[in-house]
Amino acid sequence: MFRVFAVTAIAGTLLFCAKVMAGDMESEIDYLLLSVERSDCVFIRNGKPHDSVAAVKHLQMKHERGRRYYDSTEEFIARIASRSSLSGKPYLIDCPDQAPVEAKSWFSQKLADYRAFEE
Repeated sequence: MFRVFAVTAIAGTLLFCAKVMAGDMESEIDYLLLSVERSDCVFIRNGKPHDSVAAVKHLQMKHERGRRYYDSTEEFIARIASRSSLSGKPYLIDCPDQAPVEAKSWFSQKLADYRAFEE
């Protein structure tokens, strides 16, 4: 009887932790998308510039359709938000008064900032 209770308690705890982690991932991804939307940066996809609103719309579509390709925010950045799934070319983010950077670097820095703030 005790074993059944212990196994059930452990399973419940693991399930709860998985849900919390998934919630954290969604919060982090939402923050990354909001960071793009609120920026004055130009999102360059396959050599063509897109404003922040168009960039977020595109990334949200990829976020929804590509859920099976990532299990963490880092994987979302690497597999979904950093490069074209058609051409394989990296996305660039061109912000005022700065040299364009690869989206992977930009998103990774935003994620680090978010996590530092959340601690």
